[in-house]
Amino acid sequence: MDVLKKNHVTVSGKRGGPVLMLAHGFGCDQNMWRLVVPVLERDFTVVLFDHVGAGRSDLSSWSEQRYSTMDGYVEDVLEICREVALGPVVFVGHSVSAMMGVLAAAREPEAFAGLVLLAPSPCFIDDPESGYRGGFSAEDIDELLESLDANYLGWSGAMAPVIMGNAERPELGEELTNSFCRTDPDIARVFARVTFLSDNRRDLAKVTVPVLVAQCSSDAIAPPEVGPFVQSMIPGSRLVTLKATGHCPQLAAPEETAAAIAAFAGAAG
Repeated sequence: MDVLKKNHVTVSGKRGGPVLMLAHGFGCDQNMWRLVVPVLERDFTVVLFDHVGAGRSDLSSWSEQRYSTMDGYVEDVLEICREVALGPVVFVGHSVSAMMGVLAAAREPEAFAGLVLLAPSPCFIDDPESGYRGGFSAEDIDELLESLDANYLGWSGAMAPVIMGNAERPELGEELTNSFCRTDPDIARVFARVTFLSDNRRDLAKVTVPVLVAQCSSDAIAPPEVGPFVQSMIPGSRLVTLKATGHCPQLAAPEETAAAIAAFAGAAG
């Protein structure tokens, strides 16, 4: 299978410039980056792709066996890096893709000039014994997944506005709802479990490349304690708190988000 076709890989921007690879989160596709890409293309080569099962990826390449854990997605990221062959990339991972970047960089650090972890969460479930706050109890996540299984379209309509935040801008929540609804429900159920049940806290310390942790000032999905935790676990990493609110700053505050990415990538590249 052609990797570029499988993941609908596109390359644009300034040829020869530092390379940015943008990875979308659950229920989305590369279209989520459309507001930041025009800014980034001025100075960077920009690599976009769709996770298998999303957007214009090759759905025939999806299998529950490969994509029921992070590993299948991580291997896709590394395969894309090899195929585009543009040298080390600054990987910008949004939400669950942030941890895919962590795992990929730990496995093949030479492929990465740096990581931008945008609205990351290494574990969504609270761990009272260790004092870690992920934002949800185990019971919360069980209920969330049961609701998704029972009525994916209804779940999408209810959850997307919560994830997006910015209630005063309902068009943003509607866009995310529509994006969720374009995802095959069977694929979404599997990806949701990867997203909400993975625990990558111990993987953070394995990262050796430069890292920017970019969290939002208010995020219903990743509470404010998460960013400092991630930063504390990755040696030498930096933390920035964006003024943006919600879990999707690339849509809610594209200028601020692009500026943070560019400033870090310019230094890392």
